[in-house]
Amino acid sequence: MGLVLLGFAAVAASAQGLSSDATSGAAGTAAEAPGTVVLLTLDGAIGPAAVDYLYRGLRLAARERSRLVVIQLDTPGGLDSSMRRIVKDILASPVPVATFVAPDGARAASAGTYILYASQIAAMAPATNLGAATPVLIGVPAPSAAPGEPAPDAMAAKRVADASAYIRSLAQLRGRNADWGEQAVRESVSLSAPEALKKNVITLIAQDVADLLRQVDGREVRTLSGETRLQTQHVQLLVIDADWRTRLLAVVTEPSLALVLLMVGIFGLLFEFSNPGFVLPGVVGAICLLLALFGLQMLPVNYVGLGLIFLGVAFLIAEAFVPSFGVLGVGGVTSFSFGALLLFDSSAPGFGIPLWLIALLAVVSAAFILLVGGVAARARRRPLAVGVQTLVGATGELIEYSNGEGWAQIQGDYWKVHGAGALRAGRRIRVTRVQGLELQVAEDNPEGPPWA
Repeated sequence: MGLVLLGFAAVAASAQGLSSDATSGAAGTAAEAPGTVVLLTLDGAIGPAAVDYLYRGLRLAARERSRLVVIQLDTPGGLDSSMRRIVKDILASPVPVATFVAPDGARAASAGTYILYASQIAAMAPATNLGAATPVLIGVPAPSAAPGEPAPDAMAAKRVADASAYIRSLAQLRGRNADWGEQAVRESVSLSAPEALKKNVITLIAQDVADLLRQVDGREVRTLSGETRLQTQHVQLLVIDADWRTRLLAVVTEPSLALVLLMVGIFGLLFEFSNPGFVLPGVVGAICLLLALFGLQMLPVNYVGLGLIFLGVAFLIAEAFVPSFGVLGVGGVTSFSFGALLLFDSSAPGFGIPLWLIALLAVVSAAFILLVGGVAARARRRPLAVGVQTLVGATGELIEYSNGEGWAQIQGDYWKVHGAGALRAGRRIRVTRVQGLELQVAEDNPEGPPWA
């Protein structure tokens, strides 16, 4: 799990800035072992990797019977589906959760606001902000609406109404400002830390994790098991770092990379099938394609976009083998471009695909397909180098012949032959046609002397 144990309170003080008097009480309470506080860090867009990381961190905290889980948060937002899974995990956690927007300069925008509202303790560093929680539509930019005006379409209105009810329910559960939460959804407003504290959006303002633990010590919070009093002084701090699984998940679920892996996988396999025996393109293509499919199944993919991508690739392949005067090629590039635009949410922070990358992949795809198609076309025009068809026009010696058929030695091999006319053994013959594995022959030089 990538767990880093910073030791008892004295070591935690060194790492997090706890004061010396806060670390000296463990000796006086030797009969009572210090509890643990788990620290998780969510930095960046909220996606499948963040869900996996937080879920396993909360499970570890439950197994360790920790006194508190601190989520240090800095996010521009993310996927609605991932945010809701995180909120469910927080609400189901038997260990109290404190979400701390930190360090200074951090933000809890969009999905981060919901996570903050779902936690028992909502804290912010002084120079941070939260808000702008309006949901967006997967696949296309969210339609805009002026404050107080109805959403421009029915689907947008449903999304906003659902998100408003969701954040209001979280606010009522935790006893926070539900009106401002709904305003953040409907009007995309934001608050600084002092304003959030004044409006009862957050619980407290803290300088760092050490200050947060001092301020929440002794507070009453509600968990699944009922009311509990937080005891966060003289604790053992467990910092949970992202392990290789979480880092791999973060990489393959990055939309731009997932799209690149998908294209590399398709073209690697295509190259291998077009040129059997290279092996390396097929191996690399298969690995990339499987990683891409793994990442895509973790993301809210628009399957119309995915279908357009495959259709575009099919058109480009057909252009390389079918003379369409460029119609299939233009259609393939167009289909691929629209598919890439629709594949993921272009509005959710951190989950859009840059336009320059889509254009680059479209150009590279067209060039690759035309290159492979050109090689295949030249190979089709090249004269045959092996096979029975190459014997047409070859000469040899007729070994035996009777009743229109016999055997001849041609290019060092013996072949069954058929012929017409007065052919005799020992004469020079020429192959005129091939039927299956039998050769039609005629005398090569009827006026000349016998071969032997």
